[in-house]
Amino acid sequence: MSEQFGEFIARLTDNARTSLQHAETIARGQGSPYIGTEHMLLGVLAQGSSVGAKLLADIGVTLQRAELALNLSPKTIVIGGQTTRLSETAVLTLKMAHDYAKELHQEFLGTEHILYAIVKQQSARGTVLLRDMQTDIEHLTEELENFFDRQQSDYEEMTLEADVKPPRNRNSILDAYGADLTQRARQGKLDAVIGRDAEEERVVTILSRRTKNNPVLLGEPGVGKTAIVEGLAQRIVREDVPGHLLDKRIVQLDLASMVAGTKYRGEFEDRLKKVIAEVKKQGNVVLFIDELHLLVGAGSAEGAMDAANILKPALARGEIHMIGATTLDEYRKHIEKDSALERRFQTVIVREPSLRDTIAIVKGLRGYYESHHNVRLTDDILETAVHMAQRYITDRFMPDKAIDVIDEASALVRVEGGKKPSRLRDYTRQLRQLSESMEEAGAAQDYERAALYKTRISRLQEKVANLRDAQHDRQPTELTEAHVARAIATMTGVPVEKVQRSELRMLKQLERHLSRSIIGQQEAIKQVARAIRRSRSGIASGTRPIGSFVFMGPTGVGKTELARVIAHEVFGRDDALIKIDMSEFGEKHTSARLVGAPAGYVGYEDGGKLTDKVRRQPYSVVLFDEIEKAHPDVFSMLLQLLEDGVLTDTKGRSVSFTNTIIILTSNLGSDSMMNASKLGFRAASASDHAKLEEVHQENAEAALDALKKFMRPELINRFDSVVTFRPLTRREMRRIGDKLIAELADRLAKQGFGLRLTPRAKRWVLDRGFDERQGARPLRRVIEDQVEHAIAEHILDDKFQKGDIITVDVKDKQIAVEAVRETDIVGR
Repeated sequence: MSEQFGEFIARLTDNARTSLQHAETIARGQGSPYIGTEHMLLGVLAQGSSVGAKLLADIGVTLQRAELALNLSPKTIVIGGQTTRLSETAVLTLKMAHDYAKELHQEFLGTEHILYAIVKQQSARGTVLLRDMQTDIEHLTEELENFFDRQQSDYEEMTLEADVKPPRNRNSILDAYGADLTQRARQGKLDAVIGRDAEEERVVTILSRRTKNNPVLLGEPGVGKTAIVEGLAQRIVREDVPGHLLDKRIVQLDLASMVAGTKYRGEFEDRLKKVIAEVKKQGNVVLFIDELHLLVGAGSAEGAMDAANILKPALARGEIHMIGATTLDEYRKHIEKDSALERRFQTVIVREPSLRDTIAIVKGLRGYYESHHNVRLTDDILETAVHMAQRYITDRFMPDKAIDVIDEASALVRVEGGKKPSRLRDYTRQLRQLSESMEEAGAAQDYERAALYKTRISRLQEKVANLRDAQHDRQPTELTEAHVARAIATMTGVPVEKVQRSELRMLKQLERHLSRSIIGQQEAIKQVARAIRRSRSGIASGTRPIGSFVFMGPTGVGKTELARVIAHEVFGRDDALIKIDMSEFGEKHTSARLVGAPAGYVGYEDGGKLTDKVRRQPYSVVLFDEIEKAHPDVFSMLLQLLEDGVLTDTKGRSVSFTNTIIILTSNLGSDSMMNASKLGFRAASASDHAKLEEVHQENAEAALDALKKFMRPELINRFDSVVTFRPLTRREMRRIGDKLIAELADRLAKQGFGLRLTPRAKRWVLDRGFDERQGARPLRRVIEDQVEHAIAEHILDDKFQKGDIITVDVKDKQIAVEAVRETDIVGR
């Protein structure tokens, strides 16, 4: 059956193929697991210019009436899952249509054949639906048969109503596997093309040559290669081309359709040779192949030739004209390798348009999007969309990304304003219930009650129609900057919406938020907060990272923790931290893994460890941890990253770092800092703040000197700031201990326990966890090894009950844990 189905699809006309796609959409919207003949009927009606739709319209069957009748059917209950296949009746219908077309000696299936196959089945749901609309099935069948008779007797007259465009030849293989762009231009179905006059003129010049008259458009994805060919088709229709091109037809060849359904060796070659023969015969056809590189290898199998080798002789002799379009990379990879094929083409480089040209392009397309989405697009909002797309979408090209932003923002507005009103939902539900009641009454032969239901249904149908008309005729909504910003945020993950009041308060108090988790490092917090405020206010440079810092200082003072807290507090997600452990990039060959392994090496297809993560999460903190362990080649990459805000991976993709915070951490100079800080600890104990600041300045100078010996000055100068973290004093360690204990108490509270440490226990923990050289990590280990371990043992021994207050004390110089009931505490 799958082979037969493939053959059916391959023989469908454009309208018939589109009608089946529309039928699938309707079935999925109805929640049906199958595409039935009723959906196929609506699909035919949706193709207003098709033969089937015209014949139905002649007897009063319209798409709106059929949709209303289908909605009233009690069978259309929403079922889970998606439409995946045709129903058995629908498959039989296609087979009948196929067989009838063969009887008429017609190679292709049109909407008229599908309609005829539906009405020939009395029990098909499509036929039942027509009967529900009081359609005279016998009259419709007679009209279809008369149409087929006229086809046979006077073929030329019929072509004016044929499905295939252009209606040159019913059995034209070009019409089956190609789309005539000049015909679509005549019908006004192509978007306007603006700002590509030079490229169009170059294509016209190449087409006018005596030899090698096959242009190929080369450019990045989304710059408008296909649009240039569509623009040429529109110029032919406007007669804005030299005389020898006025009668040309530009036919876009669909290679995928030509390959589809080919079961036997040689079948694809036969189809392509028929295309070439028809192009030669007609003499006025210019073939257009989008994604030209697909020619190489298309249709090839064991013992068979691919499309490129079949086309070469015809191209060499100048028997066919062809326009191709592909990207520079694909052209280099596939076409340039075949010099015999490459020399048949003349390249036209299509460059990305400037911002001014892009603005002109989107203004020219304004009407299409206004009518489709029922929105109003002002000049200012179009310019804003272009500028925001240029700034925030860095991995795509103009004008495609600007058009996508406008389309996405308009769709957001349309979805918000186009939801079905509650009254319409209520009416639809009532109609379904009344329809079921009417059928039940009819089945019980209670015709009086059935007639009553039918009257009520007619009134409700009128109300539904009025509501739908009112919804359709509503005033267009004006697109605003907030809509565009939200669209970009949705597409990129970068929150470019205007700063809200809640975020404004957070940004003003950012130091306070960060200080809750990072203790004793006010200078580092202040510098990072300033950079973030500059970025979110919109005044920072859009070509460099939000901020770039080197965090210097001894181990355990909070360098990595500050990066983690920034990701959580500012970016709102714990996974917004991209941590790169530089100990993994200590060798020369490993440093390349940041942007991807070179071509030919293992891991080339995996992408870069750094660039791929930033492409997926452009709004994040990038932490290069312990940079002194990295190979010097890593610093060369950082030069470009910090200056231009861009890295290029091994596949040639540019990855933007303009929405990231770059942080490097290092322990360089920590030994000399710790020696100088011994006096600082004593000064802190004596509240000699001046002396403490003096020691910190000495530490900062020592850290900077150590960094200069390790890192080139041109790289150091590119950082916004080199921040030296202070060694932690005993007072600050006490606050860190209180914070760690509070976090433990929160975890225990989720299990139903309370926690209290006596002052003696806190001193005991601090005495054993305080280490000038190791920072806060020894303190955390003491809490884990002594306090948490003792509590865990008691929980596993079932010594605690829900609601107990776990009290931690010191007895015989060891941690002691006991449970205290809440009633005991109250009694005391």
